[in-house]
Amino acid sequence: MTQKPSQSLILIAHNIRSLHNVGSLFRTADGAGVEKLYLTGFSGHPPRKEISKTALGAEDMVDWEHQWEIETVIEKVLNDGYHLAAVEKHDSSIPYYDAESPDKLALILGNEVWGLEPEVLEQCAQHLHIPMWGEKVSLNVAVCGGVILYGMREVYRQRHGG
Repeated sequence: MTQKPSQSLILIAHNIRSLHNVGSLFRTADGAGVEKLYLTGFSGHPPRKEISKTALGAEDMVDWEHQWEIETVIEKVLNDGYHLAAVEKHDSSIPYYDAESPDKLALILGNEVWGLEPEVLEQCAQHLHIPMWGEKVSLNVAVCGGVILYGMREVYRQRHGG
């Protein structure tokens, strides 16, 4: 087993429609060593068979919490000293590999269709995206979660050695 990274990483999944995507995010969060997974808004949460089908037990291994109001979670992570970054493609977002990757990082993934609300984006220190070279401008949210979690782990490792 590989040593757990020294960076503390939180994932916030906001208004995720698909329970299969939520399950996949649980499994990826476990693999990436996420400290906590927050499921906010109408994101589904355990116990649900659709989540268990793709999480394969990770929903019992990852510390998680459901909150209807994302503002509650944002306030908590900011008060706990986390750098907050939205994963959302728009004119002022930057490729994730050019982003700051501090010791304490909280990443927010938004709804598969309409993304994150403007008031959520305003509270984030960074807006990150995954470069896309095809016709589509986004990835499935679970795939995006995997790319961004492992990508930010690698950015941290390269800059901080841990």
